[in-house]
Amino acid sequence: MELQLPGFGEWLAAFFTICIFSFLYRDNILYRFAESVFAGVSFGYYLGLAKINTLDPNLFQPLAADFWGHIDLLIPFALGVMLYTRYVPKIAWISRWSLAVYIGYYIGVTLLQKLHGEVLPQTKGTMLPLSLQEGLGPLIGNVVIIVGVLTVLIYFFFSSPHKGPLKPTARLGIYFLMLSFGASFGYTVMGRISLLIGRMTFLVNDWARPVAAALFGG
Repeated sequence: MELQLPGFGEWLAAFFTICIFSFLYRDNILYRFAESVFAGVSFGYYLGLAKINTLDPNLFQPLAADFWGHIDLLIPFALGVMLYTRYVPKIAWISRWSLAVYIGYYIGVTLLQKLHGEVLPQTKGTMLPLSLQEGLGPLIGNVVIIVGVLTVLIYFFFSSPHKGPLKPTARLGIYFLMLSFGASFGYTVMGRISLLIGRMTFLVNDWARPVAAALFGG
């Protein structure tokens, strides 16, 4: 298969990838430059997404089509603008009003959603049968889940000191927490390793090999 010389986009991506990898040696100006560019581009990208997906359909377009019919939309718009007054020290207190409305709205609207979408399903997930009808393996798994949930809850029960029977039970809860955090960390590491493999594959196959073939043939 004939290899094509990388284009400007591939060269740019390879440059910034190598700049980020240079941090493995030590902190340097190339890494800080790439980090700043990435942060700036990401902010601009998500700012554009917010305008296209949120502000345009929910604010600007309704106001342009029927201003007086959607004049109430100016209230949340004003509250959103007021949030940015926190960057002006003399009027930073104004942002607290917007923050108070936002927190109150979030608690009032999403409380039942969180309850029905997360709390109750997770509670139901721990109500497992303790019988041998499905076999010994599922029974052992159910016992581990139930014991883990109960011991972790006891560990976070701070109304009474962890003395007597509560002490070993809370310690067992710590072990379950350590296993859970370890599994989460391992999953995160696997995700980061897959990203690293992707970048290394790009550097080798999409950039280094075509460049080497163009310079040295083959």
